[in-house]
Amino acid sequence: MDALARKLGLKTDSTIFFTSAGIMILFLVALLIAPDPIGAAFGAGREWIVTNLGWFFILGVTTWVAFLLWVAFSRYGAIRLGGNDAKPAYTNASWFAMLFAGGIGTVLMFWGVAEPISHFATPPRTGVEPFSATAAADAMSFSIYHLGLHTWAIFAMPGLAFAYFIYRYNLPMRFSSVFYPFLGERIYGPIGKSLDIFAILGTLFGVAVSIGLGTQQINAGLTELWGVPDAVITKVLIIAVLTTVAVGSIVAGLDSGVKLLSNINIGMAVGLLLFVLFTGSTVFLLRAVVETFGLYITNLLPMAFWNDTLARYSSEGGAWGWQGSWTVFYWAWTVTWSPFIGIFVARISRGRTIREFVLGVLFAPSIFTLIWFAIFGWSAMEIDGIGPEARAALGDQAGILSAAVAESIPLAMFAFFDNFPAATLIKGLAVVIVAIFFATSSDSASLVVDMLCTGSPDPGPWHQRVFWGVSEGMLAAMLIVLAGDAGLTALQQVITVVGLPMFILVFIMMFSLYRGLSQEDLSEVRVGAPPKREELKPQD
Repeated sequence: MDALARKLGLKTDSTIFFTSAGIMILFLVALLIAPDPIGAAFGAGREWIVTNLGWFFILGVTTWVAFLLWVAFSRYGAIRLGGNDAKPAYTNASWFAMLFAGGIGTVLMFWGVAEPISHFATPPRTGVEPFSATAAADAMSFSIYHLGLHTWAIFAMPGLAFAYFIYRYNLPMRFSSVFYPFLGERIYGPIGKSLDIFAILGTLFGVAVSIGLGTQQINAGLTELWGVPDAVITKVLIIAVLTTVAVGSIVAGLDSGVKLLSNINIGMAVGLLLFVLFTGSTVFLLRAVVETFGLYITNLLPMAFWNDTLARYSSEGGAWGWQGSWTVFYWAWTVTWSPFIGIFVARISRGRTIREFVLGVLFAPSIFTLIWFAIFGWSAMEIDGIGPEARAALGDQAGILSAAVAESIPLAMFAFFDNFPAATLIKGLAVVIVAIFFATSSDSASLVVDMLCTGSPDPGPWHQRVFWGVSEGMLAAMLIVLAGDAGLTALQQVITVVGLPMFILVFIMMFSLYRGLSQEDLSEVRVGAPPKREELKPQD
């Protein structure tokens, strides 16, 4: 394989590169041949995991939030990710923009209206009247819980572990490096390479599903705007265009490509946010933003430990009821992305202290998420009608967005904009924002996969990076063309099941990171060869 890599002009670990590519192709062929059986098998696995281990996911993510905050405010918080003289490569604004665009920017566009409305119409807690003021408050609390601190802890936990071991120990920029305290030099052997291959495949399939789902929202927007057919060929063309933009950004590199697209997109997203704020019920929304902070702070601790324990006695949802298909699914899905986002965040965070890293990664995107959901979510619920009197006054217009979400989640955002001035223009802008968010997710994922293969933060040959970008687009397109919705559904089931071993690995990262931190001599800076594994013993 080394000879083939040299012949192709690749600068990579040939075992990791070719094995990852080969498994991706073989799995795709199997998924295309038998999407329904594979989907059913992994669907059963997902059901078992949700029913029997859902508590582990909920407790685990809350544990990561607590651990990260402890590290940030402990004596280890002053450790710089790099030497004492290392300086951040990006301004705070550019750093945040790349965090946001590479993380959950697409999710906010997709769920900003749909999730609050879903919980508003179908309250998570039993005994809450749908469309009531209580349902509205609960809908907002749960939406932010799902996409606030807890989601970013799933990204920050591996991100901090990557940054620490890569920059403090000068280890390769690979998933396996964070397990050095337990594996030692074996990170360079079969065990380490297997971990790297697993992380690459999780990233590739996770991005492919997101591209596939994103094209559905873009296609829905184009259908709403110009009557473009909601068809396979349309989705393939959308993927081709997005992949072309992503490849251009990949060739340009992190500084010129991803940074530029991220800054443009966050500016457009903020503009869209301000448009909704100032053309909607401005005073109501300003009050709602302030109140939403209070709702989140008040409900965060109870939600963080809520396990729907009494569902079997209070609902028809069985052992888990509502939470099994929402919170547990969210955490299992998100953790499959954690190596990708984590190593991307580590790559752009060199020179920052651990305290800056944790507080920035956890709180900056979470605060933006809260404001986003407060403005879009409360606007949507007000349009839908909060409480019986408001709904009676609205007449036939009451529940218009609830009906739109029930019909098609990708259409929810566009149905929402029908209630604002210059609706056609704003819908067009929303389509562009979603498209660029998906392009930035794709190009940053391709750069990360390339890093996982090369083990270096420096970019490999341009054709090597382009290979991964094109692979992601082709994977999503082939699923849509040859397997349709069944292929995407099956792949969603697969990566949800993959989320369990990934979740366990991230849990181990927490102990690995603590073991490394406990050996820090805070009076000195250690950047060089890593210590021997037998030296890594926690201090008394």
